[in-house]
Amino acid sequence: MSSRTSPVIRLGAGAGFSGDRIEPAIELVREGRLDYLIFECLAERTIALAQRARLIDPTGGYDPLLEARIRAVLPLCVEKRVKIVSNMGAANPRAAARRIAELASELGLKGVKVAAVVGDDVLEVLKGSDRALLETEGDVAGLGDSLISANAYLGCRPIVAALARGADVVVTGRVADPSLFLAPLVHEFGWAMDDWERLGRGTVVGHLLECAGQVTGGYFADPGVKTVPGLARLGFPLAEVAEDGAAVITKVDGSGGRVDVATCTEQLLYELHDPARYLTPDVIADFSTVTFRQIGPDRVAVVGGGGTARPDRLKVSLGRKEGFIGEGAISYAGSTAVARGRLALDIIAERFRLIGLTPDETRFELIGVDAVAPETLVSAFAPMEVRARVVARTQTRDDADRVGREVEALYTNGPAGGGGATRSVSPVIGVVSTLIERDLVEPSVIFEAVA
Repeated sequence: MSSRTSPVIRLGAGAGFSGDRIEPAIELVREGRLDYLIFECLAERTIALAQRARLIDPTGGYDPLLEARIRAVLPLCVEKRVKIVSNMGAANPRAAARRIAELASELGLKGVKVAAVVGDDVLEVLKGSDRALLETEGDVAGLGDSLISANAYLGCRPIVAALARGADVVVTGRVADPSLFLAPLVHEFGWAMDDWERLGRGTVVGHLLECAGQVTGGYFADPGVKTVPGLARLGFPLAEVAEDGAAVITKVDGSGGRVDVATCTEQLLYELHDPARYLTPDVIADFSTVTFRQIGPDRVAVVGGGGTARPDRLKVSLGRKEGFIGEGAISYAGSTAVARGRLALDIIAERFRLIGLTPDETRFELIGVDAVAPETLVSAFAPMEVRARVVARTQTRDDADRVGREVEALYTNGPAGGGGATRSVSPVIGVVSTLIERDLVEPSVIFEAVA
């Protein structure tokens, strides 16, 4: 347990996804008086892609921005005694920790203790299993050779263990998003791992912070409906959390964005199914009793919340190969742009039939007309420019490549005036889920020495 005597712990959200901005995290460390900086960078599909990268390079498989983020914030964090927790380890937290230790040495930072949380990779345990898939019919065994990854959602416990052993930086693989934020609270306040009420409240805080700029107005913004100032330099959020789990959500003074009851309410509802049963590896959190109160400019008090005993099993994210995506797009402009764009799509559909290309899935759309809204809702006023886009999922790379080649051929094979054609092919990594018994998942903590 920590010896900290401060009445609150200050948690900062340094990222809400893998490709997030780095400058707001620097601002948080420099001006936010933080105790912890948390980088949440791991979506379900992200870890499957990272597993594929690790298959190509066994020393890789961690977040591609890990080095840039650590170089940017670690010296400041050491100076201000801010600890870092992150799931940037993705498919290879041990290699990520090793690289962070190397960076600390290169930056001349002595005595930095870097820990990796491992054990979420349960691929070997699940191969050939008859465990049912959650999103579709069938079981894990039915995925056969298409299965490339299986990562169980760990909770906060191994992070707490790493912090208790003096870690300054903790890097993990698949850990539930709010658990990254819950771990410092459990460590600092000494919460029991069966104190369901406090664990539930800490999970509320983690959920509010996990998407970073969403709760400070980023994804919230809608011009003329929900005005948010300073989006170009949006500030990321921080929470001031008390020992009983009550919190204040705020941001650095002078940074862009807004924090109010509306932004917090919208984020609380994000990815929420049953408000009274938000399942995590640590607790079944109850969000239904949470209330928000504006207590100052960009300061919202969070009260309430609770929880009940954690689930008996852990969710596992399964990555599987699902063929290839071939894409081609071309633009048309002028008074007949829509008509020419539709003709282009009709030509490609007929070309597929003529050359015997039978994709598993296809999508034909005019961006600017019907790519999002159904055609029945299209305005009577035709746009002066559109982009015809064709996407198809195929079993082979060669077939996927033919999709873009056919679109590119429209340059000279009609209709008139096509320009800016692009084409691409990429492998498809799909994600499904299953459940696993807790006793089959064995997380552990490994420390990497800083030279």
